[in-house]
Amino acid sequence: MEELRFDAQGLIPAIVQQFDTGEVLMLAYMNVESLRRTIDTKTTWFWSRSRQEFWNKGATSGNVQQLIDVRYDCDADCLLVLVNSPGPACHTGNRTCFFRFIEEE
Repeated sequence: MEELRFDAQGLIPAIVQQFDTGEVLMLAYMNVESLRRTIDTKTTWFWSRSRQEFWNKGATSGNVQQLIDVRYDCDADCLLVLVNSPGPACHTGNRTCFFRFIEEE
């Protein structure tokens, strides 16, 4: 983890992707501790910037994301978290957080 580049708040963006389909499920933020928890428990943990606390994705809804792999980009400032997500990843109940489209005017 030494090579990873966290921002001034100690965070790094984490793109969460379904491992077998490539579907992008969500974007969240991790710090060193949430990344450690993710690796240790094999489930995704993030840092909530709004609540200022750790959260284990799916702990409340039951849609726990099982970790497959963690990769990082060439600049070491963004993570790609490959998971098996059994249900909706979005708090709205949608499969992915990326369900909205920008409409052309």
